[in-house]
Amino acid sequence: MTFRIISPIDGSIYAERPAVPLHEAQAAATRARTAQGAWAARPLEDRVAIISDAVERLRAMNDTLVTELAWQMGRPTRYGGEIAGISERAGWMAENAAAALAPIDIEDSLTFVRRIERAPRGVVLIIAPWNYPYLVAINGVFPALIAGNAVVLKHSEQTMLVGERLAEALHGAGVPEDVFQSLMMKHPVAEALMAERAFDAISFTGSVAGGQAVERAAAGSFAALDLELGGKDPGYVMDDADLDAAVDGLMDGATFNAGQCCCGIERVYVHHSLYDEFVERAVAWADGLKLGNPLDPETTLGPMAAKRFADTVRRHVDGAVAAGARALIDPAKHPTDDGGAYVAPQILVDVTHDMDVMREETFGPVVGIVAVANDDEALAMMNDSPFGLTASLWTRDADRALALGRRIETGTVFQNRADYLDPALCWTGCKLSGRGETLSTLGFQCVTRARSYHLRKAQG
Repeated sequence: MTFRIISPIDGSIYAERPAVPLHEAQAAATRARTAQGAWAARPLEDRVAIISDAVERLRAMNDTLVTELAWQMGRPTRYGGEIAGISERAGWMAENAAAALAPIDIEDSLTFVRRIERAPRGVVLIIAPWNYPYLVAINGVFPALIAGNAVVLKHSEQTMLVGERLAEALHGAGVPEDVFQSLMMKHPVAEALMAERAFDAISFTGSVAGGQAVERAAAGSFAALDLELGGKDPGYVMDDADLDAAVDGLMDGATFNAGQCCCGIERVYVHHSLYDEFVERAVAWADGLKLGNPLDPETTLGPMAAKRFADTVRRHVDGAVAAGARALIDPAKHPTDDGGAYVAPQILVDVTHDMDVMREETFGPVVGIVAVANDDEALAMMNDSPFGLTASLWTRDADRALALGRRIETGTVFQNRADYLDPALCWTGCKLSGRGETLSTLGFQCVTRARSYHLRKAQG
């Protein structure tokens, strides 16, 4: 059995790799468990230094990584890949690891030592997606390794070369080969390992159905689960918003990476006093995108990662239009839309929450826009979703944003920005967006467990 990357650029086979059979995957998991103890015994500062070195190795190969990403999942090369985000997140982890993993000292007296320490969980499985294949992977890989775990990475078939590049950088920097392993496993093989209790923690980023499959496979293993399952993220433009900033921020949040962002903006609610002008400017903004080959430096909107993803976008748009919505982008202005992986951006108005495009995750360069009367109506519509990952509020009033944000069913509230992960803040979701935490000090806690010490000193 083999894995194949079908490039969205031209439909060609970009790379092929053999799938790891179950017995080899079992042996790899066993080697990881054997190697983990010695890795955890190394000083924290050594592990941090190794991860920092690995980042520099990735930086040195960035030109290659950027081109590979374009061929694997379609992101335009003009955006420079993910090395800036990798450096920001890894830098924060390196600087804050000691504090995040520091013990809690309760007592150190003549009689007792009482303290709580953070211990590595053991072997961590990370199942990474194709849409931000480096950034999402390192959200789990780096803190897990820094904390002393061994890591098995199962990357997406669409971006499987990313796993190889991470292994190249990490092993070159000094992470033992058995401590970090990138394994191309078919789903049944990974599920069998979960059921066999090969892993002490599992981090999955992907679809709701994928998260449910992980839960079923891991049931009874008592492995810690971190599940980030996407969203249907809303933006709300209040009556006092900076309209230029709101249009630019929300439309970028809706279309960057061809809309293939878990926290991408998929629905926008605009105060009725600004609605017409917002829509007009949003259409002009979208019409200014250049859909084309991601290797062309002039391209601002590349193909989607696969034709099947573009098919979902077209199905949502066609279904909404059939139900009464209006599509405002003329496809003739984007002739590169070929009915395949290349799909034009689209703005829909006259949409309702009965339409799939306003309820299901579209994961493409499409946004529905609705006029609202006030904050309460906007709140009701933002919360009328099975997902809860992020919400983006556009207002000049920080107190108003904070008060409304506390009532939104979401993991992150943005004011006057969207689609950004701050490494110092916890990345988390609610409802069908999943559970668990990455980034921040809580991200370290998810890949460690508490261990308490109650030590009575010898008497006399």
